[in-house]
Amino acid sequence: MNNLLILFLISIFLTSCSLDKRTGLWSKSEKIKKEKKIIEVFKKESASQLEFNSDLEIKLPPRFTKNNIINRISNNTGRTKYNGNLKKIAKFKFSSINDFNEIEPDLIFYNDTIIFFDKKGSILKFNNLSKLIWKKNYYTKVEKKLRPKLFFSNKKNILIIVDSIAKYYAIDINNGNLLWSKNNSTPFNSQVKIYQNKFFVIDSENIIRCYSIKTGKEIWSLETDTSFISSQKRLSLVIKNNTLYVNNSVGDVSAVNINSGSLIWQTPTQSSMIYEDTFSLQTSDLTINGNSLFFSNNRNEFFSIDSISGSLNWKQKINSNVRPTIFNDIIFTVTLEGFLTIIDSQSGNIIRITDIFNKFSKNKRKKIKPVGFILGSSNIYLTTDHGKILIIDIKSGKTISVKKIDNEKISRPIILNKNLYIIKRNSIVQLN
Repeated sequence: MNNLLILFLISIFLTSCSLDKRTGLWSKSEKIKKEKKIIEVFKKESASQLEFNSDLEIKLPPRFTKNNIINRISNNTGRTKYNGNLKKIAKFKFSSINDFNEIEPDLIFYNDTIIFFDKKGSILKFNNLSKLIWKKNYYTKVEKKLRPKLFFSNKKNILIIVDSIAKYYAIDINNGNLLWSKNNSTPFNSQVKIYQNKFFVIDSENIIRCYSIKTGKEIWSLETDTSFISSQKRLSLVIKNNTLYVNNSVGDVSAVNINSGSLIWQTPTQSSMIYEDTFSLQTSDLTINGNSLFFSNNRNEFFSIDSISGSLNWKQKINSNVRPTIFNDIIFTVTLEGFLTIIDSQSGNIIRITDIFNKFSKNKRKKIKPVGFILGSSNIYLTTDHGKILIIDIKSGKTISVKKIDNEKISRPIILNKNLYIIKRNSIVQLN
């Protein structure tokens, strides 16, 4: 009898526990809560908004980086010999580009001419007096309505174009004539890098594709991760020693053999447990200097990765999706909150942090984001998404002045032949 009583009591206890939603023991609701707690471990830390060593002066040696093919394939512009007064000397007009805020445009310079595109995908060639030399469009009426966004690169007189509607083609820069044209299965959203007789690009399925410059024929392709996550920011590529380095939309960095397309190594930077959150991930362009890859993201993470092994050199808490610049083993970057941050590239130690948005009111600066910058002779020239250029003294890290170019987003500054170029929604502005 006692045994039956004991069994009866145990049965009541087990039943009440499994149905008890208040205590949650063994209930389904408690299991969900535990999963949420595990995910919270990967929640990003808040970015630092404090200055550090703000009185420290940075003195750079009198050396400058040549604007050559090495810098184009490394994404590292270094330090340019430019100290202009930013007076407008020319303007190149075109039809306004829809969704300009969503692109990171680049200019092509060729024999004192400028190549860009307009809202219908027409390719435009201007001379240095802002005069249109030729205008070519290789899209159908239906394709024009899709407002293709174009990504460029060139090798001598051959201009390679890939776009946001899955088309890629080549034209002769001299006359704009079509050399060949092909279609991909999915759109492209990355830089275009040319090396020897090949060009490289990433499509929206995170597939790296290698094509022949001469014919457009695909030489090899490599899928880097699951394809259901599309990047909200243009992806980047860098090249060194016959190795292609890329970042994809889920935060993986991969090293690929340029000739065979075989994967050398792949380093994930984000947890696979939070794939649903990678849609909001925005990384800076990859930059390579020596044997190290540098990049950051909008999750308060700045990475240095060994380009040979793929191992992590160091990681810092810096919140930025702006392309960093490396000069004389010093990294320059700007946080999304408006702080110029200078880092020792070898150790990862922060050297100085200065507030460069301090000329804006507290309420206004919350709405402003940096777009990109260039390192000049004595100043840094930083553009913003509300149409301003900030002139920042390298030595002190203080903002000297702010120049208005537009009321909307403008491109990262581009310097060539002692002139600074800014791309707007409907024109290119040339400043001396």
